[in-house]
Amino acid sequence: MKNRIPVIILTVIIVALAALLVAQFIFIRNQATPTRGVMPLVEIAAQEPDSAQWGVNFPNQYSTWEKTGTNATRTTYGGSVNFDKLAVDPRLVMLFAGYPFSKGYTEDRGHANALLDVRDTKRVNEKTPGTCYSCKASENPGLWGELGMEAYDKIPFSELGQRINNPIGCANCHEAGTMRLIVTNPALDEALKAQGKDWQTFTRQEMRTVVCANCHVEYYFKGDGKYLTFPWAGGTSIEAIEQYYTDVNFTDWTHPDSGAKLIKMQHPEYEMYSNGSTHYNAGVACADCHMPYTRDGAAKFSTHNVQSPLLNAETACGACHTDVGYVTARVATIQKQVADTMGATEDALVAAITAIKTSAANSAANAAALDEARALHRAAQLRWDFIAAENSMGFHNPEEALRILAAATDLARQAELKAVQAGLPATTSGN
Repeated sequence: MKNRIPVIILTVIIVALAALLVAQFIFIRNQATPTRGVMPLVEIAAQEPDSAQWGVNFPNQYSTWEKTGTNATRTTYGGSVNFDKLAVDPRLVMLFAGYPFSKGYTEDRGHANALLDVRDTKRVNEKTPGTCYSCKASENPGLWGELGMEAYDKIPFSELGQRINNPIGCANCHEAGTMRLIVTNPALDEALKAQGKDWQTFTRQEMRTVVCANCHVEYYFKGDGKYLTFPWAGGTSIEAIEQYYTDVNFTDWTHPDSGAKLIKMQHPEYEMYSNGSTHYNAGVACADCHMPYTRDGAAKFSTHNVQSPLLNAETACGACHTDVGYVTARVATIQKQVADTMGATEDALVAAITAIKTSAANSAANAAALDEARALHRAAQLRWDFIAAENSMGFHNPEEALRILAAATDLARQAELKAVQAGLPATTSGN
């Protein structure tokens, strides 16, 4: 019996220590800290714009984010090389005639290059508002909190730039301290509220898509103050967005050849993806594909080298699909179909612009018919641009992309026909 006492005591000690460790583990998991109990090396100030400081606590996330500054790879229809789209597709010069995009339209690079690219574009001039920095810098959450978005947007681009030094980074998506994903762009918060949605109630998986909508959306600058606004009050479909712009009588510019009052679409990735796409309906988040989980030894983390999943298909697609070769081939087929359809739409738009310009030069042309042609041109071009400006060549929602392009082509051909009719001689009657 005496020989068994040390064994019993040792067993009790081991059980007690195990229970203590389990209790500690449960306690740590319930804490609202990013590393679940592991003390951070440095404390990150709220809305800290310098991502390198966040990187002290999260070296894997930061080191992969840094790669967005150097991952210059061109894919078939995009990528992260700032090539000249006007040189690749000269039709764009006619489609955007009279607007800055006809002078400079280069492919955007990775997040770490956001500031360099916006400052280098030929579209910036002395009249450019500070609003153009809204999706380019990690100082923005702090500046919005300090100034309010209305005052921020009124500051000239050149003046506001003196207070901005860091490109898109940690502060644009994360809350310091907890590291939870948050909405930082006031325009997104307002747009969601206009639809009766409260992002604070969203799940973490939902937020892995919603945070991308801080920037990857269609937007416009409202009023003289150039107030950043998402046109979502009636929904995020192209028809709802078109109706919104009609209701507020908004126009970006008047085309010098057709006389149509046009709208330049931005980059509506969130709208396209969230409007009934297969992956969205399956619960797949943007980050699942563009920031897939990876490992550094025993550490599992979401890579912050945001790029096309096709450049990391084994990890990005392979998490769900066993036959990655089939998946990438399927993507190529879908994107080519969308690209070919988009080209046909552009041809129809060019024909419409040419027909309207020709008929408008005829002093006897039917003015009412010309106005109808211009309205059709507007409707067609905003639909085409909704797909052209969206950075997936339709793959985020193939069915919707093809549906919209088909409608755009039809409207453009109607515009061409109406313009031709407007220029025909008036028929005589009574003979």
